Amino acid sequence: MTVQAKLTLGPVLFNWRPEDLRDFYFRIADEADVDTVCVGEVVCSKRTPFFAPFLPDVVERLAGAGKEVVLSSLALIMTGREAAQARELAATEGVLVEANDVSVASLLAGRPFVAGPLLNVYNEGTLIYLEGMGAIRSCLPAELSADVISRLAAAARGDIEIQAFGRLPLAISARCYHARSRNLAKDGCQYVCAEDPDGMAVDTLDDEPFLAVNGTQTMSYHYLDLLAELDGLQARGVRRFRLWPQHVDMVAVAALFRSVLAGRSDAADAAGRLSGLCPGAEFANGYVHGREGRLLVEDDL
Repeated sequence: MTVQAKLTLGPVLFNWRPEDLRDFYFRIADEADVDTVCVGEVVCSKRTPFFAPFLPDVVERLAGAGKEVVLSSLALIMTGREAAQARELAATEGVLVEANDVSVASLLAGRPFVAGPLLNVYNEGTLIYLEGMGAIRSCLPAELSADVISRLAAAARGDIEIQAFGRLPLAISARCYHARSRNLAKDGCQYVCAEDPDGMAVDTLDDEPFLAVNGTQTMSYHYLDLLAELDGLQARGVRRFRLWPQHVDMVAVAALFRSVLAGRSDAADAAGRLSGLCPGAEFANGYVHGREGRLLVEDDL
């Protein structure tokens, strides 16, 4: 019997107004056809206090709607305050935690957790080591080809999750690019990242769009779209697909991916509708085809 693939909504990586973020998750709870929802600050600990008052209600609303809730950790822990937050998160009972920094994985050792996409699982040895620590699910980095994904899925004891939509988190830094772009210091950033709810596009010296910046995070300029690759990746053992929240109708985005996964919609038709949901976005899928990530490849897997 074929195992029905599951959809995960990744944590919001951008600096949205806390009230807007709360309302976004409430709508996801009530309307989105996703199985798992990740919540938590991944990029910048300075943003954490603003959403913290809303977090209990969001978790309760999502769980009450039948969604699995995962609490995501920071991707880079540098200060004592951030280390204390990580220890507090790792001690949370009754909910899965996603480790996006290896220090958080260490804190979670011996209990079930999710290995996040920023842990850089590129080979079987790393995957098996994390599963030995307690990882029951691994969201793989975006740069992997279908052939590498196949080998990791064959070696995995837990679920393999693949990023399937949205701007990709590529790197994290101690420096804040957003603040620097406004001639501000990181400690006095004035939270200017909130001015770009889908990230700030970065051009080359030839004025070609290249990457995107989100605070201390480097992201892809292109939006990932793996609608056409869903069947091929399922055949390779992938059982979970992650959608990264963008400032678009994510309920409708999730519905498109669910419809293709369930065989109710043609991938090409769904891709056309996805483009309509993301005006101005350029799409890519190169990595999974073993090509440059910025390319949109039409070949079958």
